[in-house]
Parts: sequence; C-alpha cells; structure tokens
Amino acid sequence: MDYLDTLSSFAAGLRFAALPQAVRTHTGWILADTLAAIAAGSAEPELRALAQRQHSRAAPGASATLIGLGTHAHAEAATLVNGTGGTFLEMDEGNRFSRGHPAIHVLPAALALCEREGADADTFLSALVVGYEVGSRLGAASQLRGAMHPHGTWGTVGAAAACARVMGLDAAGLREAINIASSLTTATSKRTMLEGGLVRNVYAGMSNRNGLLAVELAGCGFTGEHDGPGSLFGQIISEHFDTTQVLRDLGQDWHLLHNYFKLHSCCRYNHGTLDALDAIEAAQGRLPAPDEIQHIEVRSYHLAAELDDKAPRNTLAAKFSVPFAVATRLVNGSSAMASFTWDAVRDPRILALAQKVDLTEDPAMTRRLPMERPARVVITTTDGRQWAGEAGVNRGDDASPYTADELTAKFMDLTGRVWPAEHAQHLLQATHALCAGEGTFSDWCALLRRPPRA
Repeated sequence: MDYLDTLSSFAAGLRFAALPQAVRTHTGWILADTLAAIAAGSAEPELRALAQRQHSRAAPGASATLIGLGTHAHAEAATLVNGTGGTFLEMDEGNRFSRGHPAIHVLPAALALCEREGADADTFLSALVVGYEVGSRLGAASQLRGAMHPHGTWGTVGAAAACARVMGLDAAGLREAINIASSLTTATSKRTMLEGGLVRNVYAGMSNRNGLLAVELAGCGFTGEHDGPGSLFGQIISEHFDTTQVLRDLGQDWHLLHNYFKLHSCCRYNHGTLDALDAIEAAQGRLPAPDEIQHIEVRSYHLAAELDDKAPRNTLAAKFSVPFAVATRLVNGSSAMASFTWDAVRDPRILALAQKVDLTEDPAMTRRLPMERPARVVITTTDGRQWAGEAGVNRGDDASPYTADELTAKFMDLTGRVWPAEHAQHLLQATHALCAGEGTFSDWCALLRRPPRA
C-alpha cells in the first residue's frame, strides 16, 4: 500500500461516533463557527445576487439549503453559494499547519450531498471530519507556489473525500475520487486577495462544487491519475510534496484539534499585529488616540509583510491590509466585523492613519512559522513617546485558544446579521447536541432553513 491507499482506507473506515470525545466536541465548535461565517456572509449583496440566480434555476424539489437565505437549490449550486458565502467576511476557521481554511472547503459539499441523499447525522459528521483531515493533511504536506492563493487547491480534494464518505465508497472508490478531484482544482491567484478581487471569495465555493463533481464523475466511471495529489502537489502547483507528512500520526494526532478560530475580522496574517496592539492596550491601559500618533512601525513574518496596501479599494482588500487593520483598530477601538465595512473603508480618519503605518519583514520572525505568527508594533506619538507590543502565538490557536464564551459571542454576532438571537441560540445548542449523538440530522437541517429577518 502507498500513502494514498493508507489515507483512503482511513477515510473510508472513519466513524464519527467512534472518535475520541475531544475530537467530537471540537468538531461541534468548528461546525458552528463555519455555519456562522456562512450565515453572516449570506447578507452580502454580491452573495445574495449569486444565490438568487442559483435559486431561480432550481427545479421544484431541490433539497439543498442556502444557509441564511431561507431558500433551496440543487446540491451543486448550494455548494457553490454556501462555500462562497463563508469566505466573504474572513471569519472562517483555519489551520496553521495546512496554511489555509479546511472546514469551509468541506462543509458545504458534505451538507448539500447529505441533504440530497437523506443521510443521517453520523454520516454527515464522519464526512466533515474525513474532508477536514484529508484536505488539511495534503495542505500541510505541500508548499504551494508563492503566487497562489491556498483557497481552491487542496480543499477540492478534501471536499471530494467528504462526498465519497457520504456515498459510502470503499477505499478504492475513495482513492479514485481523490485522484479525479486533483485534476479539478483551480489555478488561484494571491493577487485577487491583495487587490480586493471579489472572485477570490468564489474559490472555496468552487472547491466544494468540484469536490462533489469528482464523486459524481467517479460514479459514472470516470477515472483520474494513479496518484493525482502526487502530480498536482509534487510537480505542478507546489514547490514540494512530502507524503510522509500526509500520514504523520494519522488517526492519532487530529489536524482539526490544531485549528484556529478568528475574532479579528480579517486575514489571519494580520492577527499577530492586532494581538500586539491588544498587548499594548493591556500593558498601558489604553492605546494612543489617532490624533496623538506620528508614526507606526510593524515588523512581522514574510506572509504578513505582503499585506502592505495603505489604501485598499474595497472591503476585501481592507481585510488583507495590515496598515488598514491597524488604523481601523485604533480609530474604532475594535477589529470586529464592523471595523471592515464600506463605511470603514471610506472613513478619512482611518485612511489617513493607515498612511502612517510602515510594514517590513523580520526574517527571524519568518523562521518562527508555523508554530508562531509573530509581530512587533511600535507606535511613536507626537510627544516622542514610544508604545511597543509584541505577539508570538496568535489568539485563537490551539496553543492560545479562545474561550467557549468568546466563541459563543462570535457565533451570536455573526448569525445576528440574518437570524433572531433566540433562533441562533437554539441552532448553536442543536449543533453541539448533534455532535454529542443527540437529535436528528433532518431536524438540525430544518434550523438552517430559517429565512433571514426582513
């Protein structure tokens, strides 16, 4: 057996009910957090326009839920819409080892297919864990080319593995689905996120849709290469691919337990800087007022240093700008969702302060990846005083996790864009109950179909 046989056998045989309690409990938080990101993203006008087009083309009886919108579409369309919605606000969870966002690349496909097939809760949750582990492990084993965005790459394979698990494919069938999916990834560009090209938000949606397509093709007799991931990640889009990393502690050390959650509503590469600002505030009792500030110096690792746009053109570009993130945090006193809206992007106070932020790479900080994502911030005020703060491990990582109360508050804040608090609280409780073996998948899905508030 080669690495792909071993990975496929593991995925085909996984049963959620038999997993360790810690894995099942944490899956509940990942599921809830990803649902909240999708629901909140569904309120964005571009997403609603896309959803309306997909819904209008659906034949009667389409069963897949468009989360946060109260409508349905065919499974293929729902995977695209929900996957796209979950990345709009940059609030979806991620994984520091795979350097990307496994759950949003898997959940929409597993959900839509389970709804279509009338699956049970254990099948759905097993597929979610399978897709997460397969996708994240492939991401961790590869080093994507620097110009690529990780969305839409290994996540497609994770989605296919999840869908294959839903359909009950054996190890050989699951391997074929993985091989086919490897040829259905997209050539994603990092420039889209840096320039605010909203097409970037569709990458995760396409991963979900193409993962589902891979399993459909396998069922029709289509085949892929003998080792699709080896070709894709070993020769085409990645600088190297380490198959031993794919299997390292498989079934023992779970990637999903090493995920991170986000409270800062922006790219993860901003978070070290924002955590450093929080450290300054904690040490000094306050942060300088914007009109007190003469200059801000930020030093961080190379991926963060790329986010140097001082005048982002839209809300997406703002989420991928360290100067903007620093400025909006100082002006608004927060780095939550409201600090990255169109109003914030157009705020002259924020834009003026962003011009005072200089960002550079510290090679020593780059060498601390992936265990830490460090940053150092020095604010010089007009009176010559310097306010300095540093961060190493980012808040939200498994090494510095958010509390259950913080994650609950985030869930309520995000879902509050579309649903009443009472319904959101019920959904959160039902999600944790589902992962604890209580309640039915169909009853839980009914909660997702709640229409948005007028």
